[in-house]
Amino acid sequence: MKQLIYIIAGATLLSGCKLYSSYERPDDLPVDSLYRTDNVVAPTPTTTNRADTTSLGDLPWREVFTDPLLQSLIEEGLANNTDMQVALLRLDQAQAQLKGAKLAFLPSLTFSPNGSLTSTDGGKAVKTYELPLEASWTVDLFGNLRNAKKGAQATLLMQEAYRQAVCAQVIATIANDYFSLLMLDSQIEISQSTLDLWQEQVRTIAAKLKVGSETENALTQARASLYQLEATHNDLLRQQREAENALCTVLGVTYRSIQRSSLDKQTLPETLTTGVPLRLLSRRPDVVQAEMTLANAYYTTNQARAAFYPSLTLSGSAGWTNSLGGVVSNPGGWLLEALASLSQPIFNRGQLKMNLRVSKDDEEIAKLEYKQAILDAGEEVNNALYAVQSAQRSLESHQKQCGELERTVSTSQTLYKTGNATYLELLSARESLLNAQLSVVSDKLTALQAVITLYQALGGGRA
Repeated sequence: MKQLIYIIAGATLLSGCKLYSSYERPDDLPVDSLYRTDNVVAPTPTTTNRADTTSLGDLPWREVFTDPLLQSLIEEGLANNTDMQVALLRLDQAQAQLKGAKLAFLPSLTFSPNGSLTSTDGGKAVKTYELPLEASWTVDLFGNLRNAKKGAQATLLMQEAYRQAVCAQVIATIANDYFSLLMLDSQIEISQSTLDLWQEQVRTIAAKLKVGSETENALTQARASLYQLEATHNDLLRQQREAENALCTVLGVTYRSIQRSSLDKQTLPETLTTGVPLRLLSRRPDVVQAEMTLANAYYTTNQARAAFYPSLTLSGSAGWTNSLGGVVSNPGGWLLEALASLSQPIFNRGQLKMNLRVSKDDEEIAKLEYKQAILDAGEEVNNALYAVQSAQRSLESHQKQCGELERTVSTSQTLYKTGNATYLELLSARESLLNAQLSVVSDKLTALQAVITLYQALGGGRA
């Protein structure tokens, strides 16, 4: 009894040591200098990198993607996407594991009735039975169960972060695929308009050739350009069909035509702030997941330390039996038993030391991976913020280019009609305008995707 008192007193003294301590976030993380101060060149009025308390990542996805058709697709994807459903199942597993870790503090009860029928030398059969109820309780003297429970809590948070990461990825993928489809719609529309114009041009040149006011070479050039435009248009139609199929795959549904809006109607938040870098530690799902992996490794190391100390198990049983001391007794009597067992590891072929060493190394690896996750998050934010600026500048330049080329085509048409320019000059001007128009549409998509990337990099896309 005195030994038991000493053990409990020793466990109380150890309550303040590492075995009973809770995980704390490392204080040597590269957070203060996570965002570059020079990552924005020639800032625009719509984008800022100031250290605000809120950021683009704090906005709900419905406030970022306001197109009702896109919102409907995102909701459908979150409900049907297979990766999302797998993440939910893993979260359910983690919840079950945490519940099991909590119940480990309670005694275990076992009811195992048994009976026998015995006859010797053909004599009268003797019936015996027992109705025992056994209880066993492991006393958590050195925090083994506590660390297991804390580790299960960290695992649950890790799986929740994984679910959030999958959710954000599904939202971003659906939005990107949707905008890509809208871009292809615009390019097909431009291509079709150019085809109609070119077909009319070929008919005009063919008519002029009959009256001798145009050359055979001009007609063959026009037809060759028309055939090239037809091939390009057909390739755009293929990309459109593939984009629809890819979006259906993300949605987790069978392949169908996607109801959608137009690229020009899409709007995204005008003010893009990154917030303070520290918010990434609680906002980014991958960073949270990496930290919870570290916390889980921390508690696993504590469990490995606790394995060096004694374990105390209290057990007892109570039951009703008609067999006491080998003498048959009816109707029966109570059988009571109590037992306390103490187990202290002495020599286990170095297994405990090996487990502790491996656990410490796993904890250090998890810490390095957590640090790397923070660095990766900072890189993504910096790159995405600059990409938003760059895409906007490219769009403005190509829009100006289109304006100049439209005037060039108008001038070339006038000069061609008056005979002061060749058909080749007009052809070159129209081809340049077509390429510039396609570039404008592509830049609009790039600008939208850059904002989506920044939104996701800041931890946006929660559901």
